[in-house]
Amino acid sequence: MASNIRLTAEWVAAAIGGTIVKGGALDEFFGVSIDTRTLKAGELYFGIRGDRFDGADFAAAATEAGATGVVVPRGRAVDDVEGAVVIEVDDTTSALQALAHATRKASGTKVVAITGSAGKTTTKEVTAEFLGTTYRVIRNRGNLNNHIGLPLSLMELTSRPDVAVVELGMNHAGEISTLVRITEPDVRVWTNVGEAHLGFFASVDAIADAKAEILDGATAGSILVANADDDRVASRASRFAGTVTTFGIERDATVHADDIVDRGIEGTNARVTTPRGSFELSTPLVGRGNLANVLAATAVGLHFEVPLSSMAERAASLKPAHHRGDVVRLARSVIVVDDSYNANPTATRRAIEVLRSSRPAGRRVAVIGEMLELGDRAIPLHEGVGRAVVAAGVDELVAVGGEPSKAMADAAVAAGMSRTHVRYFATSDQAADAFEAYIHEGDLVLVKGSRGIRTDVVVDRLKAEFA
Repeated sequence: MASNIRLTAEWVAAAIGGTIVKGGALDEFFGVSIDTRTLKAGELYFGIRGDRFDGADFAAAATEAGATGVVVPRGRAVDDVEGAVVIEVDDTTSALQALAHATRKASGTKVVAITGSAGKTTTKEVTAEFLGTTYRVIRNRGNLNNHIGLPLSLMELTSRPDVAVVELGMNHAGEISTLVRITEPDVRVWTNVGEAHLGFFASVDAIADAKAEILDGATAGSILVANADDDRVASRASRFAGTVTTFGIERDATVHADDIVDRGIEGTNARVTTPRGSFELSTPLVGRGNLANVLAATAVGLHFEVPLSSMAERAASLKPAHHRGDVVRLARSVIVVDDSYNANPTATRRAIEVLRSSRPAGRRVAVIGEMLELGDRAIPLHEGVGRAVVAAGVDELVAVGGEPSKAMADAAVAAGMSRTHVRYFATSDQAADAFEAYIHEGDLVLVKGSRGIRTDVVVDRLKAEFA
């Protein structure tokens, strides 16, 4: 095993185009940080400029907290920084990205990068689990998937793992392209295109074009894993410079699922067919959206020659990421599907389908928070979700948020749901305070909403009251 990459001041300065103005060239750092509150002794602190603060103002505080070096803009006075390396750069954010890129190149690690409107975190987690049966794997933690979070995650490549599995997030054009330049992925995964962040784009096709930046910089040796069931993905994947492997449920694909049995909150069974043979898949992850995520991960596993049997065995014990489809069984036979981490119309409709295929002892209850960042399409998209609730046979709808959520509730009534079975609350706190009026013994409760609506508050209250 090769030794870890040493982050000496000399190596770092060369990687980021910086100048050492204090300290020794051979001084060494043991990780990087942008936050003095979580900084660990021995780390290199980057003074990133944010919307509400300038991180360079905290350079002295960083050294007091144990940083052995700081990176600040050129000409920035840091006379109060004592006993630490000071590296000056043109732009600290670009410098952090450059260091992450240099570390990625020096590590020799294979990189798998995943993007999409829905399912990228679950796909990342499942892919890392499958590859972890054979390789040393790291993944970006939590939601560290943007122009700052991703570079921080890539710094873990100093330990030279075999594979890194990362997700690439965006809400504006050009962001994925930046992340692709930093990661230079060997394998790219495109899960789907949906209405997430539609408020920042003219159309869903414009979102697809932004997501298509995952194709940038590919060579003949690059690999793309693409969703055959998504027309927008499939049409853009045709111009990929490297090898395309597809996954799908509805259409023929390189990795294809059939004989599917939706077991509701118990998970999904299917037969998965690949160029290396077939296997019987049984996973506790709920819904066909998650089945597609598992297929994408399987396609990645094929490229790394992970045995099908290893992937099948690991799939049987998968657990959802926190607040992303977690099935929580509470007292009085109440079951909560906690999908409260975030929401967009595509993902919300998929979650509602899990209620359709489940057979609870009591009623099916959907607590749906407003889906944010949808712009002038917010009302019609929420109305579509309201109609989907009725089509899925949901017994009770609890809508939470602003005017779009009111429109969702009204659409459900217009589609045939009795007004007495539809409730509206402006906030998640109000919905949580009133849950006793709408949650009964044996109920199956789906909770989903954008993070800004905080529907996790409802989940936490249910857990406390039905413990």
